[in-house]
Amino acid sequence: MKLLSLQEMRLRYTKQPDSFSAYLGKVWDYRYMIVVLATRDLKIKYAQTVLGLVWTIIQPLTGLAIFYFFFHFLVAMPKVPECGYAVFAFSGMTAWYFFSYIVYQGSNSLISGQELSQKVYFPRIILPLSKVVVGAVDLTISLCLLMVLMLVMNVKPGWQILLLPGFVAVNATVGLSVAVWLSALTIRYRDLQHIVPYIVNFGIWLTPVFFPTTIVPDKLNWFLYLNPMTGVVEGYRWCLWGYSEFTWSYAFGLILAFLLLIAGTVFFKRQEHHMMDVI
Repeated sequence: MKLLSLQEMRLRYTKQPDSFSAYLGKVWDYRYMIVVLATRDLKIKYAQTVLGLVWTIIQPLTGLAIFYFFFHFLVAMPKVPECGYAVFAFSGMTAWYFFSYIVYQGSNSLISGQELSQKVYFPRIILPLSKVVVGAVDLTISLCLLMVLMLVMNVKPGWQILLLPGFVAVNATVGLSVAVWLSALTIRYRDLQHIVPYIVNFGIWLTPVFFPTTIVPDKLNWFLYLNPMTGVVEGYRWCLWGYSEFTWSYAFGLILAFLLLIAGTVFFKRQEHHMMDVI
């Protein structure tokens, strides 16, 4: 696919915006750029570091050690599952870190990629999409660590583990549904890039990452599942060791996230037509 020059790009943006289906077609045509940008980000992320990819292992294990000490020793967590608190917490952290990476990096992707955007034409939604691939690399390493931890704790996965890729895809969809909206808004309202990290850090306490949903009263359970990440985290645990039973309550937040992604893509497409004036 030929990359357009700056002059050609500006002419492209003076034309009538594409239809939604035509826009998705262009995203597909430029799909190779997702891998190119993701590869670039991975090289930059670990360039000139002594430990390199080892940092991807150290960071989640450090987080697990801190929260394990706090919730297991200082604040005794009630109703801890039979798998053990370490496996329980790390499975939630794995899903949440993937989500938070997509949201944080995706929301800033247009700003960090504005130099490239000024030089060549490509659908700008490619930028937040590339962050999903980078996050998926870290997720794969975290899942491998989780499998080792499950082996040490003698937690055996069941047949449900075959469905884990589906929940990983849903995990990416939930993160992308937020990132697409924020990326389109952040390019105009730069204060958001400073606010997003606080929102993401607060959101983990509204998601059953470190606590089981059973500690929430039954009459408030429906409210907890309005958070799309609740269904994702619980889905990971169900796939990995059959934790609790699969419930269609998972679908409440997931349907909302899917609708947000479609609406966010439409909003992004409309805003993209004017982004050349902002970047």
